[in-house]
Amino acid sequence: MKDFHCCATCRHFKAEKKPEGMHYFCSRLGFETKTNYQFNCWSPRENIKKIIDNVNKVRKESDT
Repeated sequence: MKDFHCCATCRHFKAEKKPEGMHYFCSRLGFETKTNYQFNCWSPRENIKKIIDNVNKVRKESDT
């Protein structure tokens, strides 16, 4: 999970393109963030949960 835990994979992460550049913010916490930041409130999007499950499954199979 540590490979996926960052703001960019959270369901609350929002990105907006503005004339001055990209603006990233957390809709849950209500403040600006960056794609690589990490917070304890992280809640992964559904597609990220599936990827994590698949990675964990492969790791478990390779351990046996």
